[in-house]
Amino acid sequence: MKTCITCSMPLEGAHANDIGFTTEDGLVCKFDSVDGKIKPAEEIFEGGVQFFMHSVADGDRDLAERLSRSNMKSLPYWQKNPFDLLNGPEATDEESQSAMMKLSSK
Repeated sequence: MKTCITCSMPLEGAHANDIGFTTEDGLVCKFDSVDGKIKPAEEIFEGGVQFFMHSVADGDRDLAERLSRSNMKSLPYWQKNPFDLLNGPEATDEESQSAMMKLSSK
């Protein structure tokens, strides 16, 4: 499956047209790019927080931050390009699984 290297958004099916550009590391979605460049890490983190807060965390910002942190830290791109906001509490396995189940049912 094609996914964004910075947020793990699927880039197939309904999201096939959401590709912003391609790097040597892979695809970047249009939400995490501007003018053919990857947005600042802090903006991508905040985008993830907003996504999780509104889609699976029922407005719980703390949970959304932990889910974003866990998601981003799992991606090779951020393992090679860490930044300060990745330091902090992460979602538990149960929280992550629950969030993924909610997303897959939408």
